[in-house]
Amino acid sequence: MIPLHHLGEAAALSTALLWAFTAVFFTLAGTRVGALAVNRTRLVIAVCLLACAHAVALGVPWPRDASPRHWFWFGLSGVIGLALGDSFLFQALLDIGPRKAMLVMASWPIFSALLALAFLGETLTRTEAAGVALTVAGITWVILERNPVRGPASEAAGGHPIRGFFNACGGAFCQAAGIVVARRGLDGAISPLSGTLIRMLVATLCLWIFTLAARRWKDGLAVVKDRKALVFTTAGAVTGPFLGVWLSLVAVQHAKVGVASALMALVPILILPLVRIVFHERVSPRALLGTLATIGGVILLLGIG
Repeated sequence: MIPLHHLGEAAALSTALLWAFTAVFFTLAGTRVGALAVNRTRLVIAVCLLACAHAVALGVPWPRDASPRHWFWFGLSGVIGLALGDSFLFQALLDIGPRKAMLVMASWPIFSALLALAFLGETLTRTEAAGVALTVAGITWVILERNPVRGPASEAAGGHPIRGFFNACGGAFCQAAGIVVARRGLDGAISPLSGTLIRMLVATLCLWIFTLAARRWKDGLAVVKDRKALVFTTAGAVTGPFLGVWLSLVAVQHAKVGVASALMALVPILILPLVRIVFHERVSPRALLGTLATIGGVILLLGIG
């Protein structure tokens, strides 16, 4: 039984573990049918799973008691963090592989601090500034490494390190903005499950409206036609936008946002054994040191220790 005062921390750690598996599942699916097709399909699957969970847990399949304020904040969070942010991340997974993509994504708490500096007037202490420098150095150290191993986890789509780096940065920025906006929605009395369902509904609607407008709806059928891609996408939908995103809201509701963010940023550490087992990618001492430096920078930035 998890003590109530540690519920947020436990949820954040669980989120990081789930997101590590999600990165692997979506990389496997994306290499077969493309990042955009996987992104659209997994949102639909996640909405169905969340609606079922909502019906079981709260008695109705939709957030009936949510106010317009809740719909605004959670909806905006869904567009930024899920529809836009995950589109960046999915392409990064294919461009530079799950380990490097998730390493850059680990910098999203830094973007949170920078957003607070720009919009809330919060300044960085010397320790936090050192955390920024250490994290950027760790990311650069790993990204610039020449990886002799080819395959899904190393320059998956033929190798686009620069594009992949900027896509991952875009994903990190949107993740930070999305979680900050979602936290505003949790200020009112609402279940994290309801908030997650609203986020997912709005993100799914926006992404599919864009898809239909661009006349790319047939791309989504690629996942259904490819059995392995469908299995990987479904598995990633369960670990990511269903359980992972749900638990991330539980984490920021029951723990300090800074503490929860640092724990959820542990994905690069947790993903190392996964890429070694699944993709047979050698984890070099340089990659390990860079990952540890990045996580150390996040910890310094958030003042945890």
